[in-house]
Amino acid sequence: MRIRDQLTGRLGFGTAPLGNMFRNIPEAEALATVDAAWDSGIRYFDAAPLYGAGLAEIRLGEALARHRRDDYVLSTKVGRLILDEVVDPSARELGEKGGLFEFGRPNRMVDDYSADATLRSIEDSLKRLKTDRIDIVWVHDIAQDFHGDDWLRQFEIARTGAFRVLTRLREEGVIRAWGLGVNRVEPCELTLDLAESKPDGFLLAGRYTLLDHERALQRLMPAAASQGVDIVVGGPYSSGILAGGTHFEYQKAPPEILAKVARIQAIAQRHGVPIKAAALQFSLANPAVAAVIPGASRPERIEEDQAALKAVIPAAFWDEMREAQLVESDAPLP
Repeated sequence: MRIRDQLTGRLGFGTAPLGNMFRNIPEAEALATVDAAWDSGIRYFDAAPLYGAGLAEIRLGEALARHRRDDYVLSTKVGRLILDEVVDPSARELGEKGGLFEFGRPNRMVDDYSADATLRSIEDSLKRLKTDRIDIVWVHDIAQDFHGDDWLRQFEIARTGAFRVLTRLREEGVIRAWGLGVNRVEPCELTLDLAESKPDGFLLAGRYTLLDHERALQRLMPAAASQGVDIVVGGPYSSGILAGGTHFEYQKAPPEILAKVARIQAIAQRHGVPIKAAALQFSLANPAVAAVIPGASRPERIEEDQAALKAVIPAAFWDEMREAQLVESDAPLP
């Protein structure tokens, strides 16, 4: 079953912030945010062991436990195991994403894309999420940003381990779909070229946004569409910089990104367009995209996301964005 056919809407909920990404979020606030998402009609929720060393899964499981399991779609990720050993969260080695989730749980995390680790990861996630099944499983972060020059070796471990296990689980009906959850285009392209393991989709974070979409537009989107592989866009606000935040690629935004965002904001203001609306609707305009899953850590952000989806954006805004070369000339527009 295609991923888009499993979803009842095009707006999902990304739970990375609930793992205490960037700040220590009170438990009540985290649960209220999930409740707000549910009350707004969102029925697709995405998590990962990485997010606070299991904290986001625990919080999501607590919030969703009062709803019927058949009423929502749930995805999480494999590739990391959460151990009982305690470490300093701020000292974790996370490649280019150093310091991420320093306010999360102190459990040690280890990268492991093998078959046995994949099965164990799913079993552990089921317990944290308080559920009996996961609909979509993403293989997490087999890319350059986390593994550097070692990423191709890690990819090969996943190809012969996680990919084969998830293909079997899909065939057995244990899961509905699988794919990669990454911040880079290259591993998605490599996976599409494989003959033995065919993914159902990709959760691509930060690579099809107003700030960064050229490579995905030219290479990945048409290739995925031709194979019936759906794209879920994560990080449509580029780690928050397109939603009034200060982060890009999970770090403090550099001057060149701040300048680009300022140019977009100026055009948006001239046309009365909320920048969040432009960001969400741009990502969704590509026919290869099945859904977007912005993250949120405050209940009021959910209402803003829903309003952004419904906002009417004049064609003149997109015309000026193209003239300013802030979107590619052949990018599909709302």
